[in-house]
Amino acid sequence: MIDLQTKRPESAILIGVYSSGNQRGKAEDYLAELALLTDTAGARVIHSILQQRDRPHVSTYFGKGKLEELKEMVKAEEADLVIVDDDLTPTQARNIQRVTETKVLDRSGLILDIFASRAQSAASKTQVELAQLQYVLPRLTRLWTHLSRQKGGVGTKGPGETQIETDRRLVGKRIAILKEKLEKLALQRDTQRKGRGDFPRISLVGYTNAGKSSLMNAMVDADVLAEDRLFATLDATVRRFETEGKTFLVSDTVGFIRKLPHGLVESFKSTLDEIRESNLLLHVVDVSSAHASEHIRVVRDTLRDIGAEETPEILVFNKVDLIDNPETLVAIRKEHPGCVFISAQRGIGLDELRNRLLTQEFDEFTHMDLEISGSEGRTIARLHEWCEVSGVDYVEDKVRLHVIVPRRYLDRVKALPGIH
Repeated sequence: MIDLQTKRPESAILIGVYSSGNQRGKAEDYLAELALLTDTAGARVIHSILQQRDRPHVSTYFGKGKLEELKEMVKAEEADLVIVDDDLTPTQARNIQRVTETKVLDRSGLILDIFASRAQSAASKTQVELAQLQYVLPRLTRLWTHLSRQKGGVGTKGPGETQIETDRRLVGKRIAILKEKLEKLALQRDTQRKGRGDFPRISLVGYTNAGKSSLMNAMVDADVLAEDRLFATLDATVRRFETEGKTFLVSDTVGFIRKLPHGLVESFKSTLDEIRESNLLLHVVDVSSAHASEHIRVVRDTLRDIGAEETPEILVFNKVDLIDNPETLVAIRKEHPGCVFISAQRGIGLDELRNRLLTQEFDEFTHMDLEISGSEGRTIARLHEWCEVSGVDYVEDKVRLHVIVPRRYLDRVKALPGIH
């Protein structure tokens, strides 16, 4: 976010609401995370404002008095934009912008901006563009309301509506094209995964900036970008890891975050297949964060959203070198038996992690030949979701599939309609 005229970072005021007095501390922490997102996007935070209210105002987010305070602050500080730590309705965004006379961005819009600037591969660029268009589509409705301010009469009602419908149609067509492109890219990734052999697959997952890429580099001597900013990694990176004569495939993917826009989760599902098809998850947690427990919850919620909640998991608490009190680690181990403490940067605990991988029991697979009625679309979709489909034949109204079923999904597959 650079002002193109002055070539300086844009200045931002962050705003948020909280419902009760004992929630203020958490709201302040959320704004601190929003400040990190803002910095990652390239803007400079100059102020933060919080308001206590039961819920955001339906049309202005802030109450009238607080909105006037925001207006005066924007004017006094010559702020370039206001960033809101929630998703705004089109009405809220328009009203805040009208009152403050400055650019307004909500949390999802900010995250989408970051993803757009960090996307490198064709897949991630396509996924981000799809998410952006899905975000913009419901917000098109009021972009042309300036036309309705004209006086009534012949010829004053049509153009605005026509332009809205034109924009919707163009966006809808582009969304369809991008979805088709992502399906083709997903097929390419499926082919790549099948060509990697039968080595156990391990995925690094975690809240953004927990240190996944640093751990990847430490484990396999890789060159994955690792920096102290949010969303340093968007594309899945897969490397071979060998220890004690055993070979594993380790993948590092995008980090998760609180309130990750739904459109991003949906559009990145094909990339996140690396996680869903893994035999083991190394769930990396920043042990030095005051919000480690919440970060664990956010990651597990997202894993559930992409269908990976039943994949075996090892909690890996990173940045242990930043903890001064040993009792803290004792309490964490008591709460999370079987966890591993490491410092990816300093190499602490990596031998213990390798030993855990050597003794880990990985999924066994069952090969099944199935013949299913072509009308059982949901069953066929579930088989593609839970299994590796290595062969498909169509015979009259039947579909014959050869599937490789992970042990953890075997009972589910057998219970599907049409499976005998």
